[in-house]
Amino acid sequence: MILFSFRRCPWAMRARLALRYSECPVEIREVSLKAKPAELLALSPKGTVPVLDTGAQVLDESLDIMRWALAQHDPQDWLLRADPQAAQAADALILCNDRDFKVQVNLYKYAERYPEQSREHYRQQAEPWLADLETRLTQHTYLFAEHPSLADAALLPLMRQFAGVEPDWFANAPYPHLRTWLQGWLDSALFKAIMAK
Repeated sequence: MILFSFRRCPWAMRARLALRYSECPVEIREVSLKAKPAELLALSPKGTVPVLDTGAQVLDESLDIMRWALAQHDPQDWLLRADPQAAQAADALILCNDRDFKVQVNLYKYAERYPEQSREHYRQQAEPWLADLETRLTQHTYLFAEHPSLADAALLPLMRQFAGVEPDWFANAPYPHLRTWLQGWLDSALFKAIMAK
């Protein structure tokens, strides 16, 4: 199996997390987004990463890759099969992350490209999302349980990006549980393995 990836891309990051956690034997091919290989474009003409070629099928959406990997092997129940209601809520949270928070992160991170408002304004627009995650993390170690779920791994890369825009602000913001959650992921053997150059 081959995964076309870009190390810093949040979507590729979460695909690698699920594949590594699921112990799927995969060859990772780092792609230059400025010179995309013909092999990648032949598999997925849209030319974005990640793209997984399983040999039997091609998956070119990060969430599809994650779900595929977890269907192979999911020892900690990342899919929350033991709690269907939580699994449904996790899907809704991922949708909000991918649809809404993604836009907020881009505005905040690249505020100079969007001079209509200040970086502080864009950050404030995202704070209800941070507050929601903080509330969830006061109830469990992870977003939906005492163990990681698909939602945790799916939300991690964008939250990492957000926290990195103004590290001093994030370090002092009123979200201690969210900070602990994020740092726990960043310090984990799993995350370090998928970020190795």
